[in-house]
Amino acid sequence: MNKKNLLADLRYKVFHSGDPVFLYIGINTIVFVAVALFGVTYFLAGNNSIKFIDYLSEYVAFPAAIPKLPTRFYTIITYQFFHEGLFHVLFNMLWLFWIGRIFIDFTKPRQFHFVYITGGMMGAVFFLLAYNFIPVFVPSVPFATVIGSSASVMAIAVATTTLVPDYSMRLLLIGDIKLRYLILAYIVLDIIGIASSNPGGSFAHLGGAFMGFVYIKVLQSGVDLSSWLKKKPVLKVVKNEPGRATSRNKGNVVNQKEVDMILDKISKSGYNKLSKEEKETLFKASKN
Repeated sequence: MNKKNLLADLRYKVFHSGDPVFLYIGINTIVFVAVALFGVTYFLAGNNSIKFIDYLSEYVAFPAAIPKLPTRFYTIITYQFFHEGLFHVLFNMLWLFWIGRIFIDFTKPRQFHFVYITGGMMGAVFFLLAYNFIPVFVPSVPFATVIGSSASVMAIAVATTTLVPDYSMRLLLIGDIKLRYLILAYIVLDIIGIASSNPGGSFAHLGGAFMGFVYIKVLQSGVDLSSWLKKKPVLKVVKNEPGRATSRNKGNVVNQKEVDMILDKISKSGYNKLSKEEKETLFKASKN
């Protein structure tokens, strides 16, 4: 595959495939590369006393200081797409790819969008509340900020675990491990991290985890909080031409309805409750 085809393939996956995993990985990566390139120009212009991302954070990171929010209200969204360094964005995007692929196999794209964005927003809320109401953090409020997609990714991870807790992932040197134990370990590390040099990040992660858990529990009770994102059906008039087969189209509609019913069943009762036939149908649909 030449460079032109590779770029076209990447552009399709990110912007036209409808896959939210690739969309958010693409947006985060593009933003990181753009900021890094501006950072080089910023440094060469003689601004070597502060890194460009640190300067930019004043405008895109979410602040703990409540008086800043009227003019920085948009940061509850922007902070989710900026990262402090290469390993910061790399780890988040790898984790989003691994766990996001599982989540999207059992849910719908609009549900992924909802959990990702609201998970990041809840992470910001947890960060804000912790810094303003826990006495030990109050002195840091005027200059404390949080940045990165970790809360959004954590929301996806916990939502996936709540939905299919017995799903196993294979880890290098460890082998197969169930999601419930893997995510529990991450949550414990975040709780321990509250006493580290980055407590704001830990609080944001916990906020994202809370949102992911609540969304799936509410969904399993029969209420889909993302339902307002449903696209209204578009009615189309199809003219049957002589000799044109229509049975295939009808079959596709029936198959899609069957897949949607299976996804709803997973949301309410879990993957393990599916019959063998339903699992095979879902597997075939994911391949298509």
